[in-house]
Amino acid sequence: MFRKSKVTDGTSVGQVGFKKKSRVPGVMITQFIETLPEGKSHPDFTRKPIALTIQEGKFAFFKAIVTGDPKPTVSWTRNNGSVADESRYQTKYDPNSNEHTFEMPNVKPDQADTYKCIAINEYGQAFVTVILNVIEVGFKKAKAPEPAPNATDGNFKTVLRKSKIRPKSEQTEKKEGEIDPKFWELLMSADKKDYESICAEFGVTDFRWMLKKLNEMKKEREEEQATFVKNLSNLKPISVNSDGCASFELDMDLLEPSSHIYIYKDGEMIPYTKELGEKMKHSLKQIGRKYVFSMKDLLPDDAGLYQLDVEGVTMFSTEFKVPMVDFLVKIQEVKAMEREDAVFECVLSNPFSKINWFGKNSPLEQGEKFDIEVSEDKLIHRLVVKDCVLTDKGIYSACAGIKSCNAFLLVEPDKGPGKKERKTTRAGGSGVDLQKVAQEQQAKLEQQYEERKEVIKAAQEAAAAAPPPEPPKEAEPEPKAAPEPSVELNITGELSDTYALRGNPLELTVTMNVECDGTWFKDGEPLSSGGGITIFKEGLAHKIRIASCQDDDSGVYRFVTGELSTQGKVTVGDVPEFDPDELHKFSKPVVVRVGQNAAFKMPFPPQEGLVVSWFKDGTEVKDGGGVKIVREPNHSRLLFKDCLRTDAGEIKIQLKNPFGAIEATSRLIVLDRPGPPEGPVETVETTSTVIEIKWNPPKDDGGSPVTNYIIERQPNWQSLWTKLGDVTADRTTFRDRNVTHGKKYNYRIYAENPEGISDPLESDDSIMAGVLILSGPPGAPQIVSASKTCIHLTWTPPEDTRGVPIVGYLLEKRKKDTNQWVAINAVNEPIEDIKCAVKDVTEGSEYQFRVSAINESGAGDPSPPSEMVCAKNPNMRPHFKDPEDFMVVRAGNSVRIKINYEAEPPPQITWLKDDEPISPWINVINTEGLSQLVIPSSKRSDSAVYTIIAKNSVGEASFDIEVRVTDEPKSPGPVEIEQTVHGKLLISWAPSPDQELDDRLYYVVSQCDSNNRMWKNVADRLFTNSYTAININPGVEYRFRIFAKNDMGLSDPSHSPPWGVNNNRIPIPANGLNSTEVSFERPPSILVPLKVHTPPKGYQLFMTCAVRGCPTPNISWYLDNICINSDNHYYMTNSFGVCSLYILRVRPKDSGEYKVVAVNSFGQAECSTKLIVKE
Repeated sequence: MFRKSKVTDGTSVGQVGFKKKSRVPGVMITQFIETLPEGKSHPDFTRKPIALTIQEGKFAFFKAIVTGDPKPTVSWTRNNGSVADESRYQTKYDPNSNEHTFEMPNVKPDQADTYKCIAINEYGQAFVTVILNVIEVGFKKAKAPEPAPNATDGNFKTVLRKSKIRPKSEQTEKKEGEIDPKFWELLMSADKKDYESICAEFGVTDFRWMLKKLNEMKKEREEEQATFVKNLSNLKPISVNSDGCASFELDMDLLEPSSHIYIYKDGEMIPYTKELGEKMKHSLKQIGRKYVFSMKDLLPDDAGLYQLDVEGVTMFSTEFKVPMVDFLVKIQEVKAMEREDAVFECVLSNPFSKINWFGKNSPLEQGEKFDIEVSEDKLIHRLVVKDCVLTDKGIYSACAGIKSCNAFLLVEPDKGPGKKERKTTRAGGSGVDLQKVAQEQQAKLEQQYEERKEVIKAAQEAAAAAPPPEPPKEAEPEPKAAPEPSVELNITGELSDTYALRGNPLELTVTMNVECDGTWFKDGEPLSSGGGITIFKEGLAHKIRIASCQDDDSGVYRFVTGELSTQGKVTVGDVPEFDPDELHKFSKPVVVRVGQNAAFKMPFPPQEGLVVSWFKDGTEVKDGGGVKIVREPNHSRLLFKDCLRTDAGEIKIQLKNPFGAIEATSRLIVLDRPGPPEGPVETVETTSTVIEIKWNPPKDDGGSPVTNYIIERQPNWQSLWTKLGDVTADRTTFRDRNVTHGKKYNYRIYAENPEGISDPLESDDSIMAGVLILSGPPGAPQIVSASKTCIHLTWTPPEDTRGVPIVGYLLEKRKKDTNQWVAINAVNEPIEDIKCAVKDVTEGSEYQFRVSAINESGAGDPSPPSEMVCAKNPNMRPHFKDPEDFMVVRAGNSVRIKINYEAEPPPQITWLKDDEPISPWINVINTEGLSQLVIPSSKRSDSAVYTIIAKNSVGEASFDIEVRVTDEPKSPGPVEIEQTVHGKLLISWAPSPDQELDDRLYYVVSQCDSNNRMWKNVADRLFTNSYTAININPGVEYRFRIFAKNDMGLSDPSHSPPWGVNNNRIPIPANGLNSTEVSFERPPSILVPLKVHTPPKGYQLFMTCAVRGCPTPNISWYLDNICINSDNHYYMTNSFGVCSLYILRVRPKDSGEYKVVAVNSFGQAECSTKLIVKE
């Protein structure tokens, strides 16, 4: 039997604490203190045990995951009993997964109970209850769960199952007229549209009685259901899904969530679980108010009646039928282009009216996107995915009964330009002849049917030939008693639904296995011969013949013999008909242009069961894509949207009902410009003056006859196409008389009709006028010069041009030890001169050259090859290219002497300083064609004459460079003035200390007088230490400054004493009076300091400050404490104390600390700033 556990309250009696809510439903938490310490927590469940229904003898277990700090202690208890027996109850803990497991090996029915898992630490406790139900081995649906110990007779009905469905082993033989309880269970859960098929299956014909009885049973069932269920809806019968599992579902609101749910199959309870769905065959999942029962690993034995009960009350019944069918040919993978139709097709082992198709786990139905086709023999099934797009790719499957197969659809994008039009082609298929496979299977099924008929016939003949049993000797047989048959009475040929044409005869036949009598009924009334109906018997066949079928002959005919019966429905009707006028109108062709819509309409009388089909060129047209089919009760319309030429053809409409079919034919003509003429373009004749070409008419004339052809020509040496003329449609040749001998031409031909001009047919190759005439060979190329980068060639024109002008030459080269000649220029890019400089050579390689003359016909015969020539420079004595012989460098800067040279072979380079070998710290850098001498930091002692010597096997060359390392000169010594004659002054000075070190040093004299107070140079390039000033006027005060100057610039000046009016004046005594002398001399000071600058890289920069002092201070600029006054990268000015520094384009290395230092004889002043260059 099935043991139910009893649920009790899990709250401890007298427990004191604070109730807390858990995130996991069903967990009860009690916190012992009001406020938890920081970092501490009460116990809680992150995973609670799941209720389990399991069969006796199986392995049962519960799992839980608990959290809390400190770590809680976990224990397990049960309501009715102890868990101390370690052989029946085992607790385990996995520290890796933090799982607590409670195991019950070989579970027994008495272990069915409510179990409690308790977790406790010093701050609180948490517990949760879980129910274990155990199914006893051999428990049947007819048995009821044992009542609880405290159950009374009053509430026993709540646990007693009232269904009349019994297991097959307990079912008794039904009596005549008794209805199977399974019939009523199916009706109470079925849709009304399924009532008729269920009644036909169970042989129920009295629908009025059935509906009355069903309503009474439904009312009683709903009252029982209301005890446990608030609402019951969305009952979906069992079906096979795309994943191969079968499932049924329903929406149900339970009044008590703890109510027990049972699943039965044919009256026997089946085990299921909510947690171990992947390990058990049956599972029941709850999603909100939806319950879904699933069954996997389907087998034929899984067929049967499935029922879902709540506490013994049936909520839903559904029958799972497993037809004996399999896939002979499975669907295959399909690769389709975008906007192309994809086809999946399969063949079944037995006829099947409809199989289920799934796309990406969703059921598919007939519509605009999908066509579902079934062959007449119901063996071939086909799914058409119309107008594929990229989102259609995925897995598609076909399900027939419990068998299924699947395949992948790949959709490749159409990368062509412009708008993507729908394609008329289909991709996919099974790759085998499905019709042949289906015919073979149909023949096999017919053979099996015939074999069964033969077996039945043989049994009948054996029964007829067997002697009747002898009567008892002690009693006379009753005269009316029939001998007991030796074969059980069966119907071998049953009635079926039949459609008869009005006015035609009809014969119904029932075949028995033995001789017997029977009665015919129509619509429940017995029939007899008469009134056009004849009832007769031929051997084992019982027949009824209707001479001329009329409307009142329609009905349900039934044949009854003993307890056996068979019935079939007869329907009398006519073949569909067309109205003659509408048929004549429909037969006229519909003419449209490409891109327009075409419509066909056919009216017909409304008829029940009429099937309307449209065909194009014998193939049925389906709704979808560019085709729209409208079906109304009294007419049908076919619409082609945006017609293409491929849509043209024969259009046929078929009206079909069970009595026959009728067809009407029309034609769709789609007009368009014609297709291109058929090629290739053939050359009929070619001479020096005429080219005649030929082509074929286009395959597609666009729906209207071609009127003419247009011919265009393009000379081979031009890109422009010109029209030559046109010819009528009856001519497919053209003669071009305007050609030049030896020239090549391309031709293209257009076809034209009233709708427009076709795409062109173009000749594959150029056609030359006349015979090919090539020039003779030129003279062998001659080598003019050769270097490692270029070889200069020249040649002579051919002696025999063969009467055709030469337009240029084709030059070819060949490397030594190879046989391949490589063209240096193309034939269509001829060399017009008789010489060429070949630059595509590799240094050190040897080459041969040959040349061909090019005329209108192409390149002629090649010349003899040239001599082998090596791509290298000729031997050359070294010589220097434009060297500089003098260089001045400021002391401290680097010296870099660059000398370019030419020599072959490369020379040996030697440097000398004053005819002596250079010092080791002087660097010499030699590269091809260049030698450099580098002194990193020069001194005055580096001044000398440097000599470079280049020597190779051909000769030697040398060159002298004078290098002078100097610095700004020091100031001259004291200045003295002496007047020798009137109007002249002799100015003399002591020499500068640098005079002996620098023979290029000289002096500059500046003069200033009291009249204009402006300094001007009065003498320059003085190599002596004296100067005679003239035009000295009395009464005027004169001052002089002496500068030393060399290649680096001027020295600081040496000032002379003033000379003038006060020189001969007698001093006047002060007579005791104090006089004050005013002096303007002062040390330097900074009036306006430098500012911080942050310019971007590559920008210009001005840096300015203001300085004063008397005498005028000397200004020096520093970058990171290094003087930059002599660096040409900086431009510095000093205008009346305004000192500026200008950088044209700043660089990252210009960043740093800049400082200005002002110095005169009275002191020094300085200011600084920072420059940051942004990248």
